[in-house]
Amino acid sequence: MPNWPLMATLTVRAIRATPVEIPLTHVLGTSQGILRRVPLLLIDLETEEGVTGRSWLFCYLPAAAGAIMSILGEVERLTKAERLDPAALWAKLVRRFTLIGVQGIVRMALAGFDVAAWDALAIAAGQPLARLLGAELRPIPAYNSCGLGLTDDLGALAAEAEELLTIANFRAVKLRLGYPTLEQDMAAVHAVRKRIGNDVHLMVDYNQALSLDEAMARGRALDGENIYWLEEPIRHDDYAGAAALARTLKTPVQIGENFSLPAAMELATEQHAADYVMPDLERIGGVSGWREAAALAAAQHLPTSSHLYPEVSAHLLAATPTCHFLEYVDWANPVLREPLAVVDGHAIIPERAGSGIVWNKDAVARYRLS
Repeated sequence: MPNWPLMATLTVRAIRATPVEIPLTHVLGTSQGILRRVPLLLIDLETEEGVTGRSWLFCYLPAAAGAIMSILGEVERLTKAERLDPAALWAKLVRRFTLIGVQGIVRMALAGFDVAAWDALAIAAGQPLARLLGAELRPIPAYNSCGLGLTDDLGALAAEAEELLTIANFRAVKLRLGYPTLEQDMAAVHAVRKRIGNDVHLMVDYNQALSLDEAMARGRALDGENIYWLEEPIRHDDYAGAAALARTLKTPVQIGENFSLPAAMELATEQHAADYVMPDLERIGGVSGWREAAALAAAQHLPTSSHLYPEVSAHLLAATPTCHFLEYVDWANPVLREPLAVVDGHAIIPERAGSGIVWNKDAVARYRLS
C-alpha cells in the first residue's frame, strides 16, 4: 500500500465528463455484434489544488454515456470538498448506492472516478502510477486485440492478422470465434495460423457464444490447434461450467472481463473456473478493485491479463505479481495527446506523472457526441 501520510493532500472540486464516439481502425465483429465506432466517456476529476486526474470508460452503447454522466453528477455531489482518498470515497459511494446496487452504470461511474482519483494522486506525487503503486517501470507483454472479428472473407482475415503483427512487432493476436458451426471456426483458425505461423501466440475469444456442451466439443477440437487461450466460451457467470472446461481441455481457459467487483472474482477462483484471469478496469472497480483482484490472483498463482484500457492497465500489470498479457486496443488513441507506445510487442509505460493520459482537445471536440 502507498504511504498515505506522505502522499499529497488533494480535495475534490468537480467532475467533468465528455462523451465521444471514435471510429475503429479495424472493424470488430464478435458473436455479440459488430463494432465500427466506440462510444467513450472521458472523465476529468478536478481538485482544489489545481491537479486534474483523468480516465476513460467504454460505454458499449452511445445511449449509456448520458446515464453514466448522471451518476457521475451524484458522485460529484457526494465527494465535493472531500479529501481525495480512493478507499474512503469508494466506501462512501458504495453506501450511497447500496439500494440501487453497485452494478452496471453505477459501477462503471464509480470505477471511472476511482481511476481518475489515482491518476490525480500520482500526478501530485510527481510519479508514474505504477511507481506510486510500488512497482518499477518495465515493458509489459502485449497482444494486439484490434480487429480479427467474425467475417466470411477468410483471406481478408488472414491479411489482417499479418497486418496487426507488423504494428510494433507484436507476437500475439486475438481472433474472435463463435461462427454458426465448428467447421467455420476451424476454417478461421486455419486461415490465420497459416498466415502468421506457429511461433505467434493466437488467443481466441467466443464472447460467451456457446452452451457448455458446444464449448466442450469446440474446445476439444481446438486443443490440437496451438491456441494460447480459450476466452469466455460460455456465459460469463457459469463458473461451474467454466471449471469443467478448465479441467477437461488442454487449451487454457481465460475468463474475467465480466467479473463484477473483486467478490465475483473471488467466487470464480474458489471454484477454479479458469486457468487465466483478465479483470476489466471498469467492472472490477477501478484501480482500487484491481489491486484486490491482483492479490486474489497472486494467492491462487493465476496469470493475470488486462481487458481494454491499456494506458492504465500497463501500470497496473507492472504492479501485479502474476502479470501475464496486456490487451492492446487503440480505441482512445485519437483523443490522446500521447498514446501508449508499444515496442517489440511490449507496452512501454511512460515516465510521466500519473497514468500518462492527457486529452488532445482538438480531437475531443471533433469526436464529441452532441
